[in-house]
Amino acid sequence: MVTMTDVAPARHGAAGVRIADGLRRAILSGEYEPGARIRQDDLADLHGASRLPVREALRMLEGEGLVIEPLLLRYNVPLLSEQQIDELERLATMMEGATDLEDFIALDREFHLSSYALAETTVLGDTVMRLWNRTQHYSRAFMRVFRTEGDRSVHLEHHLLVSAIRRRDLDESERVLAGHIRRTRLELARHPEVFSA
Repeated sequence: MVTMTDVAPARHGAAGVRIADGLRRAILSGEYEPGARIRQDDLADLHGASRLPVREALRMLEGEGLVIEPLLLRYNVPLLSEQQIDELERLATMMEGATDLEDFIALDREFHLSSYALAETTVLGDTVMRLWNRTQHYSRAFMRVFRTEGDRSVHLEHHLLVSAIRRRDLDESERVLAGHIRRTRLELARHPEVFSA
């Protein structure tokens, strides 16, 4: 999933960007246990800031999926049957061979959303679906660039994710997905032209 949130940080206050950068590093390095609650007051104290930039930072990370999608995946991994995991693997393999961009995008969406579909949540599932729907246009533009450059890393990440899910390794599943989202965000930062597509 991709957003323009992190690509255009000028819209956010400098403190919010600074806090988001620090929190992003902490999440990706494992300083926060998967599923840990991130308290606004604690972050404000840690960074010597008010709650307003902390809220902005959390909104930025929510837009990136870092505090949303990996947590939802964690809830779903124990619920996925072996047949459903086989289907995820089949979708990952089909994406590797997809020559049509629209086919790839449809397979990618099915891959990710089906891995989140089983857990009953009050808000989380709907939030992730809204994020995917809101960013579909940017996903399409990004994938056009990704395919033109011949980058195959997304395929490796999909297979690593299936492998972690198959082992029922909740921590690794979250880490792989967070890294997948992070790499997409970094690639988007290198291609701001995507947002004028």
